[in-house]
Amino acid sequence: MTKYARDEFDKVPEAASRQGVHRTASAPSRVRLWPILAVGVAALAIGLVSFLILPKLGFNATATEASASVESTALAGTGSTSSATQEAAPSASPEPSATAETSRSSNPEPAASPSQQAVVDRTQAVAVYNAAGTAGLASRVGGIVQADGWRLGPVGNWSGASQKSSVIYYAGPQQLASAQELAALLNIPTVASSTEFQVPLVVVLGPGYR
Repeated sequence: MTKYARDEFDKVPEAASRQGVHRTASAPSRVRLWPILAVGVAALAIGLVSFLILPKLGFNATATEASASVESTALAGTGSTSSATQEAAPSASPEPSATAETSRSSNPEPAASPSQQAVVDRTQAVAVYNAAGTAGLASRVGGIVQADGWRLGPVGNWSGASQKSSVIYYAGPQQLASAQELAALLNIPTVASSTEFQVPLVVVLGPGYR
């Protein structure tokens, strides 16, 4: 035991309860489940009533009539739109024909074929070669060509491949009309396009030409 004088803190009360900052431990609170159960039971009852009783009272028929009226209104609107579209379509259909007529009238006519564009040009040089083996044949035919107003080019013997008949070669579509004119003048029925020669028109006199 100490020899200090007793003070107020040394006075311990006979009761065992705590004082000051010490609090009595409270019992744990219990969760009240009955409100939740009550709400669940009420919701279940409302669901059963709406599922079993309301259809018998005529609410289902009213909803069916309302949905049918909405569908008929939608179909009516669609029908009017489609009919209006169908009525407008025939009136708009003649427009392509008018456009086609306009395009036909505005578009230029197809270009003429090379034979139509080609013209007879007697200023082009005409070469005459003898492939028939007849002496003086090229000079004689060259004189006929020159007398018809054509400009005469080289005249001589043919040094190319052997020819079975007479032929007139022309260089390109622009010379086709001139080749045909020479063919009529010299009575040579065959004309052929060729770019192997240095002159635009070449007359090759084949065997049997007179």
